[in-house]
Amino acid sequence: MAKAHSGPGCREIVTLLADYLDGSLDPGTARSLEAHLEGCAPCVAFVNTYKGTLKAARQLKETDIPPELKERLLSFLRNRNIP
Repeated sequence: MAKAHSGPGCREIVTLLADYLDGSLDPGTARSLEAHLEGCAPCVAFVNTYKGTLKAARQLKETDIPPELKERLLSFLRNRNIP
């Protein structure tokens, strides 16, 4: 007979991940999440992708649109015939 798993499943990992990565998840739940990750390659891949996305987002810098481009874009949008 299979042992019932009381920790988070794959779907719960998604909802817990942000709190886990920023260290705000309670220690017991964090340990359960880590135990799940030890045996679930798809969740490990998801976590790694999530971490990569966060890293890439942190590296983005806000830049201003040059005034001429901004005016051309606004003009284009104003002149579109949208129902």
